[in-house]
Amino acid sequence: RHEVAGKDGDVIAAETVDDLVAIMQSGTLEIHVRGSRLDSLETCDRIVFDLDPGEGVTWPQIVAGAREIRDRLAAQKLESFVKLSGGKGIHVVLPIVDVDWDTAKNFTQKVVGEIVADSPQRYVGKMTKSLRDGKIFIDYFRNSREATSVAPYSTRARPGAAVSAPLGWEQLGRTKSADEYTVLNLKKRCRADPWDGIGKVRQKLPSK
Repeated sequence: RHEVAGKDGDVIAAETVDDLVAIMQSGTLEIHVRGSRLDSLETCDRIVFDLDPGEGVTWPQIVAGAREIRDRLAAQKLESFVKLSGGKGIHVVLPIVDVDWDTAKNFTQKVVGEIVADSPQRYVGKMTKSLRDGKIFIDYFRNSREATSVAPYSTRARPGAAVSAPLGWEQLGRTKSADEYTVLNLKKRCRADPWDGIGKVRQKLPSK
C-alpha cells in the first residue's frame, strides 16, 4: 500500500519483483492496472481499446478489428501495440505522454464512434449486451481514472491458465484465439518481449 495525495489516500502498487511475488503468494491470479503511474494518478499515459466479441464473431474478424484501430491511429501518426486478452478478445494499447482523463476518454470515444459509423454491421460502441450479437463491442470505457484493464503478462482466472500476452503486430495474424498463450507455452512461443521499448514511446494525442 502506498500513500498518495488526493482523494485516494493510498493505493496498491507493485513496483518491484518482490512486490509481484507477494501478490502471487496472496493467491492472486489476475492483475488489473490503471492507465496511469503511481506518481501521476490524475493523468493517463496508456490508453486501451478492448475488442470484446459478441456471439457469432469469428477470430479473423476480431483480428481485423484490431488492425482497423491500429490503422486509424497510425493515420494520426500514433504508434500502437497489441496483446491477446487471455479471454475472448484483443487489446490495442496506445502509449501517450500524460494527458488528462477527460481528453483521453473523449479521444477514444471519437475513434470508436468513427469506426462504428463506418461499419455498424460489424462494431458497436455501447455496453448494451443485446446489441452485441454478431458484432464486436469496442470498449473505450476503460480509459477513465478509476477503470482498469488486465496487465500485460498477467495470468487469467480461467480454465487453461491463459496469459494476457503482448504480441508484435506481425505475430497477430498467426494466432487462433485470445487464450492460446498460457503459462505452459508463453516462454517457448515468445522468446523476446514484443513490447520492448513501449516505455520509450513519447507521443501526444492530436489537438483536434
